Amino acid sequence: MTEIIEGSIYDFPTYYDLLFGSDWKAEFRFLQQAFPKHAGCSVQRVFEPACGTGRLLIKLAQAGYDVGGNDLNGKSIDFCNDRLQRFKFARSTFIGDMADFRVKKKYHAAFNLINTFRHLPTEAAAEAHLHCMARALTKGGLYILGLHLEPTEAPRMEEESWSARRGNLAITSYMWSKGIDRRNRQEHLGITLDIYTPTAHRRIVDHMDYRTYKHAQFKSLLKKVPEFEVAEIYDFSYEIDNPHRITGTSEDVVFVLRKV
Repeated sequence: MTEIIEGSIYDFPTYYDLLFGSDWKAEFRFLQQAFPKHAGCSVQRVFEPACGTGRLLIKLAQAGYDVGGNDLNGKSIDFCNDRLQRFKFARSTFIGDMADFRVKKKYHAAFNLINTFRHLPTEAAAEAHLHCMARALTKGGLYILGLHLEPTEAPRMEEESWSARRGNLAITSYMWSKGIDRRNRQEHLGITLDIYTPTAHRRIVDHMDYRTYKHAQFKSLLKKVPEFEVAEIYDFSYEIDNPHRITGTSEDVVFVLRKV
């Protein structure tokens, strides 16, 4: 019998970390390549806004970077800090709003790669976030931001599914679009996580709202934050020697923003 749980996937950090943390190598390699290629400073300190369980922060810490981050979900922050501490690193992430925070010491680079930026519901919130990030970075520092753009010359992706396994624990996710509120630029998404163990099956059912961005809309937002310039653009293949030229069919895009 399947146990149905209506709730936020972020309240289940063990499941979330397995599902989203299993495919970390390409992103990690890309970050390590992008830092020296695009930063106007030596990257030693790295920050992740909306860091969740810190799936990449722990890898960066183990690679010798001084890491920090924030997230609104206390369970995710506890999971992240507990893991950092378990590997003898500082409990350096904190509960905080990605659109309203300050750091005690500036960072040389920051990243937000898996669309979390689109959780910011309004133009004002997105602009506030970018200003926060600019304040958190040193001159020449990078903010590497990945998001799904809405294509203008091709059908948009309306569903995706992926799976992960560790030992006897297996998780399959399915995310689908319930439609877009064009007036408010909100895409309504449903997501389920099916969790399988040898003796049980649980299903977590969640709902998310993501702000939509066409390329022109994102460029318009960036004009409001002159602290950043676009150093380069990539896609989700994370090939450092293969920058991406945005067209009407582009969807998965990584903007490398540099503080001027």
